[in-house]
Amino acid sequence: MRIEGDWLDAPELRAVFEMLTEAGHRALVVGGAVRNAVMGLPVTDMDLATDARPERVMALAEKAELKAVPTGIEHGTVTVISGETPFEITTFRRDEKTFGRKAHVAFTDDLTEDARRRDFTMNALYVGPDGVVIDPVGGLDDARAGRVRFIEDAGQRIEEDYLRILRFFRFNAVYGRDGLDPEALSAIAERLDGLKHLARERVGAEMRKLLGATDPGVAVAAMERVGVLMRILPGASSEAIPPLVHVEGKMGLSPNAIRRLAALGGEAPDAALRLSRAEAGRLERYRAGIASVQGPGELAYRLGADEARDVLALRAAVGMPLPEGWAAAVKRGSEAVCPVTARDLMPEFEGPALGERLRAVEDAWIASGFTKTQEDLL
Repeated sequence: MRIEGDWLDAPELRAVFEMLTEAGHRALVVGGAVRNAVMGLPVTDMDLATDARPERVMALAEKAELKAVPTGIEHGTVTVISGETPFEITTFRRDEKTFGRKAHVAFTDDLTEDARRRDFTMNALYVGPDGVVIDPVGGLDDARAGRVRFIEDAGQRIEEDYLRILRFFRFNAVYGRDGLDPEALSAIAERLDGLKHLARERVGAEMRKLLGATDPGVAVAAMERVGVLMRILPGASSEAIPPLVHVEGKMGLSPNAIRRLAALGGEAPDAALRLSRAEAGRLERYRAGIASVQGPGELAYRLGADEARDVLALRAAVGMPLPEGWAAAVKRGSEAVCPVTARDLMPEFEGPALGERLRAVEDAWIASGFTKTQEDLL
């Protein structure tokens, strides 16, 4: 297969190709860029693989007057900046020993050895300056079919890096179109204990990406079936994800990982996934909003329009229909400003009594549909 695209003809990439090929080395774009091009998806970051050793890449970049940074030179990676675009260039490698996310690697001239150390077949596609796709491990058909499959032995790939369990479900959520590979699911189910070795920051990062997919429902349900969801987020359930995705479509909402996380439920997700303070705060407001009896207008007044819509979507996902006129009510509530302030109640009220009275006035104003005037309320 030959692929084409403006990204492949970009002068910045061509300069890097020429830097290596004119010196007699192979220069190949590898991984996500090739996968996305094959699948007809946008191409963003471009990583390269080469048979040139990292010190040689550094020297060739200097000769070509390109800036080179030894970002991971001990593992074979040099970042070369062409124009203003950074390209990570990594020497062909093979794993000699693996230790979870770490590995002792050796450089090789064999492209197939380099391909075999990667995770999924669709990520082990290469393309050179001529646009011809090189497929050492059968990833081309998998990418075309949207089939996420581990390279060779699924269990071995997982034991090399247990984060690949979560990546498998994330890739299925984003790229999968052919169902989840039974061999992979079986290998995952037998290796659930490996999840306890993962840093919560990495688990959280993968879950954000997974839940941010257009429709993660099938992938999350599979995670629950094989026991992964229980291990990383005890008490969570995938049940509300499909109806939430449906409601989001009706309401015109973009995918949002924290909104979907609220639908999952679970015990202490902020700690389990190492959420930021802002994310944890938003999640707590979602959960409180689902349980409250506040209408669309009050939700929007207290939370803002975006979070109010999210709460309404979450409510609908668990069986509470969207109220008639919700969109207008959200707009009205988000723009409303209470006509009475604390200053208007002083000095008659002070201290705790002032706060209590102000809340009562505000409640009365909200109950009126934001229609009572300052004079009415005072």
